[in-house]
Formats: sequence, structure tokens, C-alpha cells
Amino acid sequence: MSIKVENVTKIYGEQKALNNVSFEIKKPEIVGFLGPNGAGKSTMMKILTTFISPTEGKATVNGHPILSEAKQVQQSVGYLPEHNPLYLEQYVREYLAFNADVYKVSKSRIEEVIELTGLGPEAHKKMSALSKGYRQRVGLANALLHNPDVLILDEPTTGLDPNQLVDIRNLIKSIGKEKTVFLSTHIMQEVEAMCDRVIIINKGEIVANKKLTELREGQEQIVIVEFDYRVEDAFLLKLPNTKSVKNTHDFIYEITFSTKEDMRSHVFDFAHDNELKILQLNQKNASLESMFRELTA
Repeated sequence: MSIKVENVTKIYGEQKALNNVSFEIKKPEIVGFLGPNGAGKSTMMKILTTFISPTEGKATVNGHPILSEAKQVQQSVGYLPEHNPLYLEQYVREYLAFNADVYKVSKSRIEEVIELTGLGPEAHKKMSALSKGYRQRVGLANALLHNPDVLILDEPTTGLDPNQLVDIRNLIKSIGKEKTVFLSTHIMQEVEAMCDRVIIINKGEIVANKKLTELREGQEQIVIVEFDYRVEDAFLLKLPNTKSVKNTHDFIYEITFSTKEDMRSHVFDFAHDNELKILQLNQKNASLESMFRELTA
């Protein structure tokens, strides 16, 4: 078991940030840790990385107890915190070389993680000159530097533009084929795009722990489509298995279908037949969104 958490409670003063939390994560697996702000996500991740200790309970990472074998835990974990701490006066390669010395890894690994995270075009710059997205890439490169078995990522896609977002998603999915990835986010689409399983936490307690395949077995889906001009709802309602149509903004529509069949091809055919251009076409997991709202309201 890569990560095992048993009855963990964390209390700050009079506030109970985590209340008797338990879960397990196997290798290889990508697990999304979902919850509203203040639910306890970052606290749980800080405990698993030995940054803070639980008030009660225990946890192991790669078989190492977080309290008695903290150094071994740190050696086997790559951690990207929510607020990525960087020495902004350092150059990218200088920063990674500094951390390579800390981890006692070969300097050749620096170029490997630079290529892996797409940092090449910016690797010669000082980190103060990098965009927020590229600073996030530096943090991810640093987390991968010592080739850890477990990656713990707190809001890893924060600040990324759409192109960078796709690159980092693909990278995390690739890493998840061999390693354990435990990532926190509050964005449903990120979970759907990357994760095998979702754990939802609310007010310090686990309220759901499900595989994405289970949630996709529901008989409802939402397709988000943007056309190049307005379409009457009545026309979209004629699509097969259509439950409802909602015009969310300008020429963007959310179409709810009462079927598990992927309906995006039907929407594409509709656009073609009516000489419409599609500017975006995405699918949302209605089951995941509705479950999150119900459990965290």
C-alpha cells in the first residue's frame, strides 16, 4: 500500500481540521482529493509529507510510518505545495542543482526533469522572470527530481494557461502509470481528466471515496458546446436522449442527456447538418458534480 491513513485527526487550537480520517491508495493510481476551501485537503497533505504531525491517528507512506520514519517518507515522496516556495533570485537550473545536491541525485537528472516538464525554453532564466505557470512547472520538476514513488500535489494546475494545462495533465497521467499520485483540487474537470478515483472531504471528514468508473456508469451526462452563433433551445432539444438545454453564456450551451452513451458525436453531427461551427465541445460528469454539491453544500 503506497499511502495508508488510519483515524487521523488534526486540531489547531479549538478548530478540528481533520476528524478521524481514513483511506488507502495503491500503486499505480491517481487519486483526486476534492473538497471546498477549508475542508482539510492541505492539512492532510502536510501530514503525509511529515511537514506537520497529526493530533491523533497514524499514517504510512511506502510502508514508512510518518512519525517514526520521517526521513524515509521524505525520500520516497515528491511534494508540490499549493503555494510553491521558490528562491526567485536563482536561475532554474541553479535551483534544481541545489535540490539535486540535497537529494544526492545525479546532475544528469536535472536535464531529464527539465525536458519532462517542458521547462526547456525558460530554463536559462531567473525564476523571478517566469510566469506563474512556469513557476508551477519548476515546482513539479523539483518534486520529480529524486524519482519518488509517491507524488503529492496540492493544486498542481494552478496558474496554467490552457496549453500548459493539457501538457501537465498528460504528464501527470503518464507518471500515474508507474507511480502513486495523490492530488488535491477543487476543479471537477481536473479530476475527470486525470484521476482513477476521487476522495471527497468536507469539514475535515471523508464523505465519499469512489472510482471514476463507478460515477461514469450513471445514466446522465452534460455536454458543453459553443457555436459560432445563437441556436434556439427547441432545436437542441430534438437531439436524441436530450433531457434539458441551458444557454449559459453568449453562444455556449449545456445540454443534459439521459444516457451514458457519449453524445458529443451527435452534437457534432447536428452542427455539421445545420452549418454551424463548433468553437468548443466538452463533456462533464454530471454524477461527480451533483455528488460533490450534495455532499459539500
